[in-house]
Amino acid sequence: MTRILIVEDDSNIARMIAASLSIVGYDYQICSDGGEAVETVLSGHFDLILLDIMLPGLDGFQVLERIREKDIPVIFLTAKQDVADKVRGLRLGAEDYIVKPFEAVELLARIEVVLRRSHKGRNLLQYEEITVDMEKHLALKNGQAVALTPKEFDVLALFLQNVDIALTRERLLSSVWGYAFQGESRTVDTHVQQVRKKMGLQNRLITIPKLGYRLESGR
Repeated sequence: MTRILIVEDDSNIARMIAASLSIVGYDYQICSDGGEAVETVLSGHFDLILLDIMLPGLDGFQVLERIREKDIPVIFLTAKQDVADKVRGLRLGAEDYIVKPFEAVELLARIEVVLRRSHKGRNLLQYEEITVDMEKHLALKNGQAVALTPKEFDVLALFLQNVDIALTRERLLSSVWGYAFQGESRTVDTHVQQVRKKMGLQNRLITIPKLGYRLESGR
């Protein structure tokens, strides 16, 4: 399971982030102090860090400088909108920079992009007779390659990464097409139908009325 460290001293924001991560199946831990965050990172295992800049003790920049040896992707979450601060964070090695306030769906989309880019997510996804190789961008069923469009491939991969978790149409749109996508949810429905048909998931990739879809494990 993907494990994420939330470093945020505002308890309300930290709880909101934690709730968003829980909904999509990420494991998490919360720190509210910069010094504590450094100790936690150096002594533990995390796949991603969501790091506020204005923290008690060490600020976010100082935290990032002290944990760079761990080579963990970092997304800055901050109210600071100065371009100089953003440039400084990116030069220190942060993968992304999100200005508060932000929507949960945007945060989740950015997290998925960073995990995919940093190869912290799983590169080989397995679901019964279906195998998805993320690096080769290849989908197999019973060992045979299945021709999917790039977006169909991304839709399938997202479901395989979230088995037994309900994915809303909004989540699918933000994760596959980008959080700023202005298209209709019908786009999602069309791609899900194609993935169902091509991968033989008619009885497993179910529709949740007025919400979205869920890929069931069959357990």
